[in-house]
Formats: sequence, structure tokens, C-alpha cells
Amino acid sequence: MIEKKTVESLVREWLEGKDYFLVDIDVTPDDRIVVEIDHAEGVWIEDCVSLSRFIEEHLNRDEEDYELEVGSAGIGQPFKVEQQYINCIGKQVEVLAADGKKFKGELEAVEGRSFTVKTQEKQAVEGKKRPVMVDVEKTFSMDEVKYCKYVIDFK
Repeated sequence: MIEKKTVESLVREWLEGKDYFLVDIDVTPDDRIVVEIDHAEGVWIEDCVSLSRFIEEHLNRDEEDYELEVGSAGIGQPFKVEQQYINCIGKQVEVLAADGKKFKGELEAVEGRSFTVKTQEKQAVEGKKRPVMVDVEKTFSMDEVKYCKYVIDFK
């Protein structure tokens, strides 16, 4: 069986000097290898091909038969690494909190393993008969949310 750390080492070697970053590597017991990379401006197919060829050059098919898939993390998919949060600062995201509540708003900041989203909530305001929508900043821990993902807007 091909070791995940072997594949990760190869991917990190290929990433050196590039603006791409590693999102995830999955190696199944039957040697199906899936590598996800990302870039602030999107992933080019040519770079996925280049990384795939680099990995194939360093693994021996005579010793182990494997299936290799290299691709982008996928727009609209939940974030897996901190850099994905950083790349989406100023953009609309959806957060599913640990308690099951969903929030949509603008990702304002990322600090360590925490991130802040500006969302709108109805709140009672003094002098108003009915609750009004106000901007509220919510801070979440990346480790405690069920997911955070970029919201695709077709407007």
C-alpha cells in the first residue's frame, strides 16, 4: 500500500515556489490516491496534469498499482484548510455552526483558527415597534463548525 506521507512529500516538493497550496490527500486501502490543491485565482488543468505527472514519475507502478486523481478543491465545497478561508475574505460564505444554525454573510477576517463573518439579524431596537435587520459580527472556530463554504452567487 502506498503511504499517504509519501504522496504528501511528493506534493509538497512540487508545490515549492508555487502559489498553489495543498488542501487534502486521500489514499484508500486499494491505492486510490486523490490529491486536492487550490490557488487564490483558481486551479489550471495544466497544473493538475503537471502535478499528476510529477507524482507518477516518483511512484513505481511495477511495485504498486494505483489510481491517481489530481484536482482542485471544488468551488462551493466546504473549506478544509486555513488558506481557503483567507482567500475568501471579503466574499460571501455560508457557515453551519456546531449547534446546527446556518449563517450567511461576508467573511471579514481570519485569525489563527478563528474567523469572523458579518451577517444580518433581526433585533429589537429602542424606539422601533418591530425588530429591524442589523449587521452582526459572529466569530467561529474552524475546528467547531460543521462547515464553512463559499456561496456561489449568479446575480
